[in-house]
Amino acid sequence: MKPIALSPDQRAEALRRMADETLDILVIGGGVVGAGSALDAATRGLSVGLVEARDFASGTSSRSSKLIHGGLRYLEMLDFRLVAEALQERGLLIQTIAPHLIRPVPFVYPLKGRVWERLYAGSGVALYDTLGLLSGRSRGVPHHRHLTRRGARRIVPSLRKDALIGALQYYDAQVDDARLTMFLARTAAAYGAAVVSRTRVVSLLREGERVTGARVIDLESGEEFEIRARQVVNATGVWTDETQSLANERGQFHVRASKGIHLVVPRDRIRSESGLILRTEKSVLFVIPWGRHWIIGTTDTDWTLSKDHPAASQSDIDYLLEHVNAVLEVPLTRADVEGVYAGLRPLLEGESDATSKLSREHAVAHSVPGLVVIAGGKFTTYRVMAKDAVDEAVHGLSQVLDRRVPDSCTETIPLLGADGFDAWWNQRHKLSRSSELHEARIEHLLGRYGSLIGELLALVADDASLGKPIGGADDYLRAEVVYAVTHEGARHLDDVLTRRTRVSIETFDRGTSCAAEVAELMAGVLGWDDAQRDREVEHYVKRVEAERESQEMPDDETADAARMGAPDVVPVSTG
Repeated sequence: MKPIALSPDQRAEALRRMADETLDILVIGGGVVGAGSALDAATRGLSVGLVEARDFASGTSSRSSKLIHGGLRYLEMLDFRLVAEALQERGLLIQTIAPHLIRPVPFVYPLKGRVWERLYAGSGVALYDTLGLLSGRSRGVPHHRHLTRRGARRIVPSLRKDALIGALQYYDAQVDDARLTMFLARTAAAYGAAVVSRTRVVSLLREGERVTGARVIDLESGEEFEIRARQVVNATGVWTDETQSLANERGQFHVRASKGIHLVVPRDRIRSESGLILRTEKSVLFVIPWGRHWIIGTTDTDWTLSKDHPAASQSDIDYLLEHVNAVLEVPLTRADVEGVYAGLRPLLEGESDATSKLSREHAVAHSVPGLVVIAGGKFTTYRVMAKDAVDEAVHGLSQVLDRRVPDSCTETIPLLGADGFDAWWNQRHKLSRSSELHEARIEHLLGRYGSLIGELLALVADDASLGKPIGGADDYLRAEVVYAVTHEGARHLDDVLTRRTRVSIETFDRGTSCAAEVAELMAGVLGWDDAQRDREVEHYVKRVEAERESQEMPDDETADAARMGAPDVVPVSTG
């Protein structure tokens, strides 16, 4: 498989192909499930198109807890099948699919009860490990262990003495969710899929009762055109019901949005060699190591307002700070918070009023001929969801294709950047010498690009100025901005600062100080004039201001109103 760049030229070619050809499958939605579905279909030899109204992973798939995990808390709900399935996928992702993007991460679980809690929680974690072993793919994640209070505080010195009598330590895995999603889309393109962002579906095409494609608008140019497809897959997550309504059909199930917010604080604010998992009255709270930072989350509340830009309120932030401070010797304050992000979980509608009790299982429906709907699920099980959606679409294709479509093979397909990753990692000292970049910088790049690091270093070799860090965001090189545009499908400043990098949540100014520099680098590749460059910066700064204002509001309604004060740089409601 030859790596393919999601470049401006590739985007134009993908749009032309979708306008001219009749596809086997058109996927609507560029989140992790949509991108996974495009990859699954393409690797079965089908002709595939993927359209996304915003940027890849711009919704739920860039706003998760960034964990690849079985969901330890689902054991308490006796949902053994879901946990086992997720642990099997965790093993696949670590070992085969994305070893360059996913790595094990330890968590300490403080215990307060002397006998019963240790027995109860210890049994649960032991079962968690056992289910991972039974999956046959648990290599790379160590087993759990019991800790004394002194042992736990040696690992997590910031824990208050009175917050625990002992602890358990277990392992899961973490990922940059937006980068995994982008790599799925890019790998799908490498296997022949036509993949484009900023292309919105305005209606579904019908011939009698059958859905036969979609009418879309290219939000970059304003051009409208039709895409013909034998099967359409609706993989739009929390927007499932809205997309389904384009077919004038009610659908067999409904999706309910649950808001989860996360805080990002500097690594030195909590002294620890491990993540933390804490019980709350509603669910669990994670403190997750994230480079030079910690991610703290999450909440779980019903959300009925704008799905485009879910807002974190002051009460959300205070809730997280209150619960994490209950176990820390030195409490965190609002001044310690570098970044805040809010996302929506797509939960299948159930009988319970509490979103934390709604199903994380996924469902597939084919209620309208030609239209498959996939919804629910967890980020970790995206591959299974994608397989099930494409299986359902293939069932519909069997009536029109004169050949048998192969079964899914994605459990054996590494993403771009995975092949040869171990060899590149072992040569990182050589890469450091040849590129004149510090070995720590090379390690950071390998964890973001894997074996594709050579493409990025080639940019630096051609222009030494691209080997310098971005001013005010020195975890990232200037070359990464250019590469985001030339290879990773970034079209706007927000795409780079929020998803190709994580500058928007990893700096106290949330990227405003480097916005002009990043926009200037993008302008040189995308051909922006001064007015467009300045407009990109203005939109980004206004977005940050609106988010900051929303985070001072007392509740969801006022926070949502404040956040909606900053419009998108490309209005998605066009058409």
